[in-house]
Amino acid sequence: MALKHSYTLLAPVYDMLVSGPIDPYRKKSIRRLTSTAGKKILVNGIGSGLDIPYLPVDAIYTGTDITPAMLTRAEERAKKYPLTINFQVADSQALPFEDDLFDFVIMHLILAVVPDSARALQEATRVLKPGGRIYIFDKFIRPGQLAIVRRTLSIFLRHIATRTDVVFEKVLKTCPELSIEHDEPSLANGWFRLIELHKQS
Repeated sequence: MALKHSYTLLAPVYDMLVSGPIDPYRKKSIRRLTSTAGKKILVNGIGSGLDIPYLPVDAIYTGTDITPAMLTRAEERAKKYPLTINFQVADSQALPFEDDLFDFVIMHLILAVVPDSARALQEATRVLKPGGRIYIFDKFIRPGQLAIVRRTLSIFLRHIATRTDVVFEKVLKTCPELSIEHDEPSLANGWFRLIELHKQS
């Protein structure tokens, strides 16, 4: 609830805070999607819709976010593009969808925001069809990395904006159906990573 409240307050300035240098990495992540015609794609934690300009126009999208104020901004942005997209208020840690529904899931800057990263990835895996793929862009500490400043900072930031102490490999272990297809360091000397996951058929 604290994050929902804080992101309601951040909504008017969110784009200014997180766009710019990050945008090319959103685009690069989404470009990895192939054969999207008619496919069902979940943009999980769509926020204000900064991914929308880069989405292939031939797919069928569902955009979710826990904050209605952010979704309102995403809806306005989507009107500028010829997309088939439905918006729904939803918690990434408890998605209101049936199993094996989506062909792809996009998770940009969401796993390191939610209180329970493992639960969020488990839910994304549950609603993903066997053989489907999850595309992640986010910041993660490497296994065994001290990162004292980031871990300390997370104590203060986790309740109002984001976590800075998430170890992706620990999160991935909770989803044995998933395997890493691509893992590429990006911003901040590899703190941010572009990751593609595959769900076993």
